[in-house]
Amino acid sequence: QLQLVESGGGLVQPGGSLSLSCTSSGDTLEYYAIGWFRQAPGKERERVSCIDSSEGRTNYADSVKGRFTISRDNAKNTVYLQMNSLKPEDTGVYYCRSSGIKGNYWGQGTQVTVSS
Repeated sequence: QLQLVESGGGLVQPGGSLSLSCTSSGDTLEYYAIGWFRQAPGKERERVSCIDSSEGRTNYADSVKGRFTISRDNAKNTVYLQMNSLKPEDTGVYYCRSSGIKGNYWGQGTQVTVSS
């Protein structure tokens, strides 16, 4: 069973950067598509970005295009979300989710707060 753990969240000023990490215990992430999602207070969870398992193809929400970059390092069993030029509206709990033949698994989330 896949158990995902996110890290790297925190408090940052507008215009700043953070790098989130998603790693796993149990199975390797290499064979799963990984998505980053976020949920702001009072709002529904939304997908921010995803990366597939085979060719490394990526996809981004319009709201983060040009500012966020998703990548994976299979040797480190980790998927990253580099977030630059952060805005207050990027505030929320960020989750990673794996998708594969065994279904979807979620991490516990990491808080990102963008505020001056």
